[in-house]
Amino acid sequence: MKLDALFQNPTALPTAPKVVEELISSFDKASVSTEEIAKKLSTDPVLSAKLLRLANSAYYHVSRSIGTVEDAVLMLGFVTVRTLVISSGLVSGFKTVPGLDLKQFWRYSLHTAVSAKWIAKQTGENTDLAFTIGMMHAIGQLVIHSAMPEQALALDKVAGPMDARRLDAEQASLGYTFADVGAELARRWKFPNTFSETISAFPDPLNHTPPNRLAAVVHLAAWRARVDQNKLSDDEIASCYPTEMAEALGLDDGDLIDKMPPPDELSAGLEELVK
Repeated sequence: MKLDALFQNPTALPTAPKVVEELISSFDKASVSTEEIAKKLSTDPVLSAKLLRLANSAYYHVSRSIGTVEDAVLMLGFVTVRTLVISSGLVSGFKTVPGLDLKQFWRYSLHTAVSAKWIAKQTGENTDLAFTIGMMHAIGQLVIHSAMPEQALALDKVAGPMDARRLDAEQASLGYTFADVGAELARRWKFPNTFSETISAFPDPLNHTPPNRLAAVVHLAAWRARVDQNKLSDDEIASCYPTEMAEALGLDDGDLIDKMPPPDELSAGLEELVK
C-alpha cells in the first residue's frame, strides 16, 4: 500500500479531539487568550478531568490543589497545559489497534517524551517541543497497524514495534517507514512544520544538512526508551550506544546511561497521560 493510499483508508486515521485541533493551531498564533483555551478545554470533560489529575500529580509539585482548568493554565502555564492536552488527545485518538499492545506502546512513547525533554534541556533545545514530538514520534506505527493489519503483523514477526531494526524492515517491505507516516499525519493534522520535519528526520538526523538537532534529541530519547523497554544488558547497551549522535549534540560518552535518570523515574507522576 502506497503512502497516499494508506491515508485514504478511513479506519487508519484517528480524529484529533476538537480542542486538540484548536491547541495545535495555537502554535502559529503570536498571542492566545488562555481564558478562551480554558473555556474550550472545559467543554471536553474527559480531557479536563485528565488534565486536573495530571496537574495535581507528584510530577508538578504544585503548592495547592488545582481545581479548575483555568487554575491549571494559571499554575502550570499555557505551554505545559498544551503539551499535556495534545499528548492526552493523541492517546485517546486510538482506542484499539490490531496486533499492538497500546499500553506498552504509549508507555514507550511517554518514556521517549520524558527522555527527549531531559536531553533537550542538556543540549539547549526546546524542551516542550522535544516532549510533544517524543510522544508522537512513533504514531505512524499505529496508522500502519490500523490500515494494514496483516502486513503489519508480518513485519512484527521480522522486527517488533519497539525493535531498532523496525525502520529498515518497513523500508524494505513497504518503501516507507512509520517515521514517514507520522510526518504525514502531523502535516494532515496541521501541526507546525517543525513536527513533520523532526519526525521525518529522527531515524537519521545527521544525514541532513545542517543536522537536525531536535530530531537527534528524539532519536537518542527513543534509543534510551528502548533500552528500558527491551531490558538490555550492559554489554548490549555498550554495543549499540549512539556515540556519534550523542557527541554531535555535545553530550559526553555515557551521559544517556550514567548521568540521565531512568525514564521510569523521569515520568513518575505522568502515567495518567497514557491511561
